[in-house]
Amino acid sequence: MSESLDLSRRRILKALSGVPLLPLAAGSGTSFLVAACGGSSAAIASTDLPSVTFSAASFSTMAAPTLANAAAMATTTVASSLTASYSDGTKQNYALAYEAFFITGGQVPNGAGGTTLSGGYYDINNQPIADKSAAGNPQFYSDCPDGSSLLTLSNPTVAGVSGNTVFAVVQFEYTSRDAAGNSMYGRLPSPIAVLTLDQNKATGRLSLVKYSNVDTSAVHGLWITCGASRSPWNTHLSSEEYEPDATAIATNAQFQAFSQNLYGDPTRANPYHYGHLPEVTVNPDGTGSIRKHYCLGRISHELVQVMPDERTVLMGDDATNGGLFMFIADAARDLSSGTLYVAKWNQKTAENGGSADLGWIRLGKATSAEIKTLADTLSAADILDVKTADPSDASYTRIAFSGKSNWVKFMPGKEKAAAFLETHRYAAFRGGSLGFTKMEGTTVNARDKIAYLAMSYIQAAMKNGSGGISVQGPNAGAIYALNLKGGQTDDTGAAIDSQWVPVDMAAILLGEDLAGPDAIGNLANPDKIANPDNIKFSEKLRTLFIGEDSGLHVNNFLWAYNVDTKLLSRVMSCPAGAESTGLHAVDDINGFAYIMSNFQHPGDWELTRDASGNVTGGLHSKVYATLDPLEKQNYRNLRGAAVGYLTGLPTLG
Repeated sequence: MSESLDLSRRRILKALSGVPLLPLAAGSGTSFLVAACGGSSAAIASTDLPSVTFSAASFSTMAAPTLANAAAMATTTVASSLTASYSDGTKQNYALAYEAFFITGGQVPNGAGGTTLSGGYYDINNQPIADKSAAGNPQFYSDCPDGSSLLTLSNPTVAGVSGNTVFAVVQFEYTSRDAAGNSMYGRLPSPIAVLTLDQNKATGRLSLVKYSNVDTSAVHGLWITCGASRSPWNTHLSSEEYEPDATAIATNAQFQAFSQNLYGDPTRANPYHYGHLPEVTVNPDGTGSIRKHYCLGRISHELVQVMPDERTVLMGDDATNGGLFMFIADAARDLSSGTLYVAKWNQKTAENGGSADLGWIRLGKATSAEIKTLADTLSAADILDVKTADPSDASYTRIAFSGKSNWVKFMPGKEKAAAFLETHRYAAFRGGSLGFTKMEGTTVNARDKIAYLAMSYIQAAMKNGSGGISVQGPNAGAIYALNLKGGQTDDTGAAIDSQWVPVDMAAILLGEDLAGPDAIGNLANPDKIANPDNIKFSEKLRTLFIGEDSGLHVNNFLWAYNVDTKLLSRVMSCPAGAESTGLHAVDDINGFAYIMSNFQHPGDWELTRDASGNVTGGLHSKVYATLDPLEKQNYRNLRGAAVGYLTGLPTLG
């Protein structure tokens, strides 16, 4: 494509009122514009631009792969398409595909003429962490890439970019095993990296130019970084889930291993430094800086969503006996101070995942700096006393915590520390509805003022009355819709300073449990969602994208759900045993739209075995023998996973 044709193409893109384009293969940009504008190739160079606008999009659904095509089950498979409709009645179809920037464990460019290990782990001194179970003590790397953000800056300075400079921030949740096969879950400090990408101006294709590991030493390293989102002010909002229980830290072997790998000392890490919200700022040179916000509650942070007011934050809480938490910052674009709330579920119906009106309990107001000081100086015993068996003492309050009962007593004068460092226990003590089970991602439909929330599983705590929640729903989980309004008050009657407060909650999309395994082992209907995790809403496509982390589907899927037509379409299938992660829908990066998507831990087989080691059952028992050798070949003997995106270009390789 010539430069002059490219420039004309860009002008037409602007004239199409922000048509969201998926990256197209070279040569297809011209055909798209001809079809969309209803003209000939001569129209491309014309200055009389048509007033054609994008009106709607729909995704075709692909069939779930089966053993009839085992190779498709053992890799990332995309057999779906997007149909864009325009105001002049024309339509254009795009065949989708998946392209990976890298498979973790491979060497990638470091921007200085050398290479670095993708997904590699580093200690507090930014030295590689070695896997001492393997010959030669190689550096650990992650097989679990997760949350990602795609963004641009006005003044990039990275060399080697021939098109537009685009940045992606990618975090790595954990690594599954060491070379000897021992579990490494939560035993290594989570790495996070900035990718510099070269965006082809004509096609939108992204290629990796530089990989830069973010120095996290100033924030004590990172703990189990899961979902992420891009803030309205162009930063990456990370997460730290499954906060370590500070009241039982002395016997926590996982946390001691984490401390050993991070600091070289099993006792040095402080549990109160983890379970917070990290924020990464990308620098023009393709590096990143990081800080932690300690005032958004110490919970099992998952994928958070900042509302259009740039102050209100809705937070997923991926826990058993989790809560729905909301933070309202004192100032826009600044999460360093504000007020924390927990929701009260006032149930209306129990069927099909249930529904409720929501009230809000004010837990406290604080700055990140003052909570950081409390975290630095207080132990759990300074804040509360916890019993795990009934003390038969009325001064203790019984609460639900992590699937069990606790009896708690908070120390006088330590309410602020309790609210922000022992948030789960304090929120339950205050009457918050701490009964949700694996509340995952959150996202917002700003036009309709509706938030969406993924509940990966509807299990015991949501069914037994914990926190006033007692619903009927599939183990396969649900997507909930929450209407957002202003003029709300908290439990004290004080006004809540936001126009984006959730006022109710109802399931709109449900999985379906099966009575028994199907032909390949699925325990939930493969033509419906199961165990939704990452979710993102595209305003222009009017589409809710849903990624699965399912123990009920043999392959996890990425779905597209049109909130207007109610059409649910399977867009992508991940390798069997892998989780769909890193979901990030971007409507416009220099005129192109992107659906970022990673996967993690391919071949993480769920199997039961007899005393001789023979497979006797489990989710993957019917496919394991066929798929295991294929996935080992595809993904570094099951130790690598992909970071990439959906595109109209051919798949990598």
